[in-house]
Amino acid sequence: MSLRLGLGVSWRAQLALSIERYPQLGFVELMVEHFPSHKPLPQAVLNLLERGVQAVPHGLSLSLGGAEPPARERLREMEALARRCHAPLVSEHLAFVRARELESGHLLPVERTPESLEIVLDNLRQAQQALSRPLYLENIATIVDWPQPTWEEAEFLRLLVERSGCGLLLDVSNLYANSRNHGGDPLEFLSRIPLERIGYVHVGGGVEHDGIYHDTHAAPLPSEVIDLLEELCALCDPPGVLLERDDDFPGEQEFLEEMAKIEGAVRRGQRRRVEATV
Repeated sequence: MSLRLGLGVSWRAQLALSIERYPQLGFVELMVEHFPSHKPLPQAVLNLLERGVQAVPHGLSLSLGGAEPPARERLREMEALARRCHAPLVSEHLAFVRARELESGHLLPVERTPESLEIVLDNLRQAQQALSRPLYLENIATIVDWPQPTWEEAEFLRLLVERSGCGLLLDVSNLYANSRNHGGDPLEFLSRIPLERIGYVHVGGGVEHDGIYHDTHAAPLPSEVIDLLEELCALCDPPGVLLERDDDFPGEQEFLEEMAKIEGAVRRGQRRRVEATV
């Protein structure tokens, strides 16, 4: 059966009531590091699962782009959460956050070279062997990038997805941020990645400081991100689209307005895609 998630939101305790009251909710994303296996799931999350809302574990700390293999304990935590919430898939970032015992505290970009490609592929294989659910890889937003890459980001993602068999978690907000900060055409990016491998999509807000756009997940959705989501949905039918909000949490009315923006963009893109086939 094909994957279908619908409209979703990253679950945060500060948004629990708004999330519970949202009638079109199809899925929530659960940050693996926030739900350790030795603690019970919050009752609000259990209530969502009881009513049929799907849950997707989303990791921050596997460091799949690092020189060291993903830690077994972190993989066990991701697997445990996936089993507890009967998840259809799990997801992580294409990034590294660790070198030996040093933690960066931030998602760092992966060098796009043949050597790095093989390292990431090996880490992906180890993670896939430890997980009982399909693994989906997310593109990240970066303030700086490695010099003289062998491949552009879209091509590097395509190679990883095709050679590893993993899926793609496409963050259109990160795509927008990188196009703002590093240049490049986001529509060209979309034309070069395997859209059919998308499991779901992230959208979130950000702010600009001193000429640099920061994907903060703590601001309303910019119109440019909504427009890019519409363009994506005019090209393909992503199984799910999810709002990320990690701070400066909105009241219920603002939350509903943000979700309505997402729903409208998806609907407009779908209509355009259908009209293009007539």
